Amino acid sequence: MKSHAKVVVIGGGVVGCSVLFHLARHGWTDVVLLERDELTSGSTWHAAGGMHTINGDPNVAKLQKYTISLYKEIEELSGQATGVHLTGGVLLAATEARLDWLRGVVAKGRYLGIDLEEISPNEAAELMPLLDPKQFVGAVRNKEDGHLDPSGVTHAYAKAARKLGAEVERFTKVEDIVRRPDGSWRVITNKGEVVAEHVVNAGGLWAREVGRMVGLELPVLAMEHMYLITEDMPEVAAWNQKTGTEIIHAVDFDGELYLRQERGGMLMGTYEKANKPWSEFQTPWNFGHELLEPDIDRIAPSLEVGFRHFPAFQNTGIKQIINGPFTFAPDGNPLVGPVRGLPGFWVACGVMAGFSQGGGVGLALSNWMIEGDPGADIWAMDVARYGDWATMAYTNAKVRENYSRRFSIRFPNEELPAGRPLKTTPVYDALSAKGAQWGVSYGLEVPLWYAPDGVRDEFSWRRSSDFDHVAKEVAAVRGGVGLAEISNFAKYAVTGEGAAGWLDRMLACKLPKRGRMTLAPMLKDDGRLIGDFTLANIDDGEWFIAGSGIAEQYHMRWFEAHLPKDGSVRIEAPGQKLAGLAIAGPKARDVLAKVTRADVANAAFPFMAVARMDIGMAPCLVGRVSYTGDLGYEIWVAPEYQRAAFGALMAAGEEFGIGLFGSRALNALRLEKNYGSWAREFRPIYGPLEAGLDRFVAYGKEADFIGKAAALAERKQGGKLRLRAFIVEADDADVIGDEPIWFDGTVRGWVTSGGYAHHAKRSVAMGYVPKEIADEADGFEIEILGKRHGARIQSAPLFDANFERMRA
Repeated sequence: MKSHAKVVVIGGGVVGCSVLFHLARHGWTDVVLLERDELTSGSTWHAAGGMHTINGDPNVAKLQKYTISLYKEIEELSGQATGVHLTGGVLLAATEARLDWLRGVVAKGRYLGIDLEEISPNEAAELMPLLDPKQFVGAVRNKEDGHLDPSGVTHAYAKAARKLGAEVERFTKVEDIVRRPDGSWRVITNKGEVVAEHVVNAGGLWAREVGRMVGLELPVLAMEHMYLITEDMPEVAAWNQKTGTEIIHAVDFDGELYLRQERGGMLMGTYEKANKPWSEFQTPWNFGHELLEPDIDRIAPSLEVGFRHFPAFQNTGIKQIINGPFTFAPDGNPLVGPVRGLPGFWVACGVMAGFSQGGGVGLALSNWMIEGDPGADIWAMDVARYGDWATMAYTNAKVRENYSRRFSIRFPNEELPAGRPLKTTPVYDALSAKGAQWGVSYGLEVPLWYAPDGVRDEFSWRRSSDFDHVAKEVAAVRGGVGLAEISNFAKYAVTGEGAAGWLDRMLACKLPKRGRMTLAPMLKDDGRLIGDFTLANIDDGEWFIAGSGIAEQYHMRWFEAHLPKDGSVRIEAPGQKLAGLAIAGPKARDVLAKVTRADVANAAFPFMAVARMDIGMAPCLVGRVSYTGDLGYEIWVAPEYQRAAFGALMAAGEEFGIGLFGSRALNALRLEKNYGSWAREFRPIYGPLEAGLDRFVAYGKEADFIGKAAALAERKQGGKLRLRAFIVEADDADVIGDEPIWFDGTVRGWVTSGGYAHHAKRSVAMGYVPKEIADEADGFEIEILGKRHGARIQSAPLFDANFERMRA
């Protein structure tokens, strides 16, 4: 075994072997994979081997499509058969609600290049003869589903990597990982040690244990997962003989089942409600090619549905039940990327759908390691989406919930209860008493809307029970004054003698003067957006940044990686050490004036001003800015003072009819101003010109900010896309994001977000279209729940187009 390597990959399952292959294919051949046993030991060898392109996140779906397309290449390069069978499949709906969801999947496939088609139950039965069409209301055909040989694929990756110069060491158990003073890593094994610049944790079932070697507790948990294989079935033989083809895949969402042909019989797997974690606290190192004891009683309810939906199963025997562990993250997506605070340490774990996602994970991670960027928008897989609130107990609760709901419908207005409430602010109880209906953002409870007694969310794809009540919250803001809890924003304090110079390089904006704020895009080296913030200059050497709460770990990782080594700049993310409130509406200044001695008149405290002032008795930082697009103020306060500030504002606002508003009303309000949001309109695949943030980029400033050259090139070339806001001729449902945008009968773009703008009484969508058609007046349609609706681009914001109210 070599003593030094550029990269050590830990774990010889499909994900580790994919990472090794992609690193070698991209030119890093001084790489070695360490596997404690044989390749595929762990979850890979007993996987059902299914592969599919469908994913809730379109960017992950693109990587799954890439994974499936890769198998031919690695088979040819390695000479190892992968056993790929592209049979196609049907996705089945037993309810109208499920069919609505499938229509959204078909629509998403239109701009992802995934060939999907809605078909009737009878048409589905003609393709998959074992199903009973009377049990379903509709289906979708997917031509790119299939299955493969898990062992063959894994060895194909490994053999292809070896041919490119990589090395694989089997029966080499990693026992410890130690950081050296020079930043490299000592990977200590039972056969000696390897010093490496980079370490990749692709440990699968042992990812937690590998993470703990460097002080990292990863939010992953293994679950027992069962599938059965039947005896040979005459129906299968008859179909094979009649058509010369295999029986295609089927996913029965309402039965929580997936099915495919296995030799002369069928394989049926289930994600049962009565699920069971495996080895909750520590994975035994001596576990390998063993299976777990089957528990058919636990999956019996799902099998009963399966036997009803697929009657041929009633007449056959079960040959084998496979029960083995698979790892999951709390939301079911992988954990991929660099770990904040551990330069050179990378993770590629929690990849439950390894044969659908493994190739994409390997591609993204190798790009990231070599080029400094994953080359795709992989936020849904980024390990930075979790913070320290994702404890072992939280992970256990959420993984169990996610497993039990893997084939369940997640409605756009549905909030899942497991592991909640966990993080709350001091006004949580006070807002609950006012009827707050809670959601969660980065582990923190956030008020979505306020319900009268007896009214709760009714989960639906269409406008629901909250609709009229959100409209009242919007009316309170636009007609007088509203108050919102905004502690879910991410906050950053930047200090030090080098702070201004560092911020000038990190952010693309012109730095504001003392006592002022500005909108601040942040770019990557390729000129694409990696953040959008509000930047405030509090005092000389003291700066405050506010941004998207879900991206706190993501942005801190970026900030810290670019800090100067001389200690001249310090950055802190105070998290919930700093709480937030916001007031907005034409009476907002009147309310603020009643609770502070500071002069908040327009001349003294104009738009985008920032200052410290007392709110009642509570010391606060106040900025005159509002995501509502109205006259408004954001107020930041230590948590021990939040209740006092909240009480003072509510009491002062009583004479002005102050009302509480939640994030759903805030969404309606920001849509009237065409304000974008991080992770929807603003993502690392868009440039500032494309995203409409070009006016906030200080191209002429002296500082050579990150991404400047690329942004200038984009500006000169014009980019490819434009973000636009549309008014949609909707019925009883509004866009939720990822719907296709049609132009002259062809899909040309996609929706990023939207909803109903209650003050303007318009259904609104925001999305990207090619620049060539971005200023066309007519010809657009947006598809919602399988129906195309007329849409037109807004020529100006629906509210306060001249910014008079906001600046008044």
